[in-house]
Amino acid sequence: MRPVGVLLAFCCLVLSTTGDHLRGFCSQTLNPDGKPGFPKKINPHDPGVLQAARHSAESFNNCTNDIFLFKESHISRALVQIVKGLKYMLDMKIGRTSCKKIQHPILDNCDFQTNHTLKRTFSCYSEVWVIPWLQKFEVSILHCH
Repeated sequence: MRPVGVLLAFCCLVLSTTGDHLRGFCSQTLNPDGKPGFPKKINPHDPGVLQAARHSAESFNNCTNDIFLFKESHISRALVQIVKGLKYMLDMKIGRTSCKKIQHPILDNCDFQTNHTLKRTFSCYSEVWVIPWLQKFEVSILHCH
């Protein structure tokens, strides 16, 4: 038997005995819910989501005349889309804190208002474009009501 025939016979024997193990070899099942370039759900507690939410709250603070600062209180839904960087799409709530704008505090150190008459919460939709390698954050859409 020629060497090519021996090699062919050997390959057939190996495939017939190990076919079940090789069935998934070099195959890939695509997620039917996700398509390349489409937004996908992401954990609301993901560090990138939390950072995008913070930038959204800071943008809100820059746009209002309120004397108190607001910060994110709850992220109910988060999506991410890979573009030139990452685009986060967030449904979130922001609440008024006890820190005044003139104090310029770090939002992590600000507690939410406990005074019933001063409590205020907004529901917001935000889109934040992040380019990590340039350390750039841009809040392109922010709608709060």
